[in-house]
Amino acid sequence: MSDSLSQSESVENFLKAVYTLQQQSERVSTNTLSDFLNKTAPSVTDMAQRLVAAGLIDYQKYRGVLLTQSGREIALKIVRRHRLIELYLMRELGYALHEVHGEAERLEHAVSDRFVNALALKLGDPVLDPHGDPIPSPEGVLVQRVLIPLKDMEPGQSGIIAQLKTSDPGMIQHILDRGFTLQALVEVLSQDPFQGPITVLVDHHERIVGYHVSESILVEVTG
Repeated sequence: MSDSLSQSESVENFLKAVYTLQQQSERVSTNTLSDFLNKTAPSVTDMAQRLVAAGLIDYQKYRGVLLTQSGREIALKIVRRHRLIELYLMRELGYALHEVHGEAERLEHAVSDRFVNALALKLGDPVLDPHGDPIPSPEGVLVQRVLIPLKDMEPGQSGIIAQLKTSDPGMIQHILDRGFTLQALVEVLSQDPFQGPITVLVDHHERIVGYHVSESILVEVTG
């Protein structure tokens, strides 16, 4: 792969998008990528073909794309940059949680490997970002946890909020405003049928959360 291609912001965004979407499905359709990246389908297909030639993705018409080992290594490197920057912005610079994603999106393409290594050292080599997402190690290793969405918990089950699986600023603020912060204790009291709202104790305070919102609140079940 040429240096100009490896340094392309659009390439980095494409690889990171494939990695993110592969968390739900092994292969990612070009239509899904088009929606995710807000790009036209032909431009996504063109980029996919370029990255096949560079050995970074496997692309099969009608079956979509998946990252090769080389592509995954680059994607994890970008994810590491992004999540370390998010944590630094919040911990050291006073950013609010709903503000860090957009800022990190802009900064992740500008920083050097030396800067990222210094950032990790400054932060104490963290394994989780402010959303509870795992931060890849320099070798691309992520901490493994068993988490379930709040919507899938049964009445009477309890646990600890471990991850907020959304980067949407409005959604994040909505979740936080209702007390669903990382490490908060939750116990499901009831759930209305047909994907209705869920009544939950959050740190012993009763809260009601919508079914769609509860999909983004991931919990480590403890009881």
